[in-house]
Amino acid sequence: MTEPSTKPKSTRVSKVIMAPRQAVYQACLDPDAVAAWRAPAGMKGQMHVFDAREGGAYRMSLTYQKPELSPGGKTTADTDTFHGRFVQMIPCEKIVEAVQFESDDPRFSGEMTITTSLADTDEGTEITLLCENIPAGIRPEDNEMGSRSSLENLAVFLE
Repeated sequence: MTEPSTKPKSTRVSKVIMAPRQAVYQACLDPDAVAAWRAPAGMKGQMHVFDAREGGAYRMSLTYQKPELSPGGKTTADTDTFHGRFVQMIPCEKIVEAVQFESDDPRFSGEMTITTSLADTDEGTEITLLCENIPAGIRPEDNEMGSRSSLENLAVFLE
């Protein structure tokens, strides 16, 4: 019998956004903007706390817009609530966040790291989200799909 892998999981997704790096960086530091674009398709974001500085913290909830279609939230039946802190911020280049889900289910415990990197391209700004140490209860393909959806939202928000 094969045992589940205990190796920490990670995903990396990128998208070119037709906007200058400064605008993309600012959209990562504005609580209303983050609440608008970070929620994947089918979910709505709500920012509870947001202190965008190195060492600052935030708390956010993502709620399924149609609870009857929810596969089940990590915090409640239709909501994922998480808190994070800004570990490193290099203006217009990189943001490193340490994130923890608020859940009674041990499969969602642990600290996930999200590194947002920005780079210039001929078309605009390439934004890359690297999620590392994804909790065991989250399938990497679901994390990747949610991250892609968030980046699509960011493009719509800025373009």
